[in-house]
Amino acid sequence: MTFKFIPPNPTEEITLNANRISVLAPKMTPKEITPSQGVLGLDIDKDTDVNGIGMGVLSDGTPYLNQRGLAALCGVQNAHIGTISAQWSEPDQKPRIKAIKAILEKAGYTAPAAHIEIIHAKQINYCYPVEISLAVLEYYAFDAGANCQPEARDNFRLLAGSKLRELIYRQVGYDPTGANRFDKWHERIALNYQSAPRGFFHVFNEAHTMIYEMILAGIDIGEKMVVDISIGQHWAKHWTDNELIDQFGDRSKYPHCYPASHPQAKSNPQESWCYPVAALGYYREWLQTEYLEGGKFGTYLKGKVSSGQIAPSVAQLAIAALAPPSISGPR
Repeated sequence: MTFKFIPPNPTEEITLNANRISVLAPKMTPKEITPSQGVLGLDIDKDTDVNGIGMGVLSDGTPYLNQRGLAALCGVQNAHIGTISAQWSEPDQKPRIKAIKAILEKAGYTAPAAHIEIIHAKQINYCYPVEISLAVLEYYAFDAGANCQPEARDNFRLLAGSKLRELIYRQVGYDPTGANRFDKWHERIALNYQSAPRGFFHVFNEAHTMIYEMILAGIDIGEKMVVDISIGQHWAKHWTDNELIDQFGDRSKYPHCYPASHPQAKSNPQESWCYPVAALGYYREWLQTEYLEGGKFGTYLKGKVSSGQIAPSVAQLAIAALAPPSISGPR
């Protein structure tokens, strides 16, 4: 049978017959997969489940299958994939582990662990990079002896080479080139760059450099990551607390709009504060010393890390780019 990789639904031909396995790999003594196996300070950028195959992309661009998804492709029980992870670094390597590592070595790939363990949205995820996934799939397709699975053979023929990587990227909507990472930000610019009346500035336009640096650090700027709201709230409080109206004059309101891709667009246009241009220099000094270096930006990112929206390592990159390394908290 000949498989075509890009049908209208690219996963329809992937076989999922794990419940009809006649021969399983030998049952091993259960071993716990510990957090020390593969915790790299990464996060899950995008993920999805397609016909029972869990897949996604990590924050460093690594495409992966989750443990159950890999087991389904291989036609074996989930516990068998977990056992591979548990036995990966044992001094006395099992034949199965040796065979899988030999497949990886031929491709010039080595790994200290079979999976990368990610805590995302307060849940543990076992992520098997595509290279590991394909090696395990090839093992169950051709090298497992009596334990070879027809599902693994069929799926390996479908997904060998770069096809599994391409399928994951396509299914989760991830662009590995990064060409689309600025799109949502550009949409907001197009709607709002001339919104403030003459003689006034607004926080969104003044946040462009910050947002650019955040995107380069790997932060997905979109409907859930609207840093200018955080800046605007802190600046508005500073404005009123310090009675800056007496120094610079009245502030005003302007209609701010969100793109259709944002749920906030349902309430467009939204009234937002804009401030006299005479206060622009003062604002920029405040932004650097109080918001960035004073710890408010770090607190904002910490909240996003706690909610699982960004990885700690990505937050650290953003802080390093926008504030001095000596930042340790509010001044």
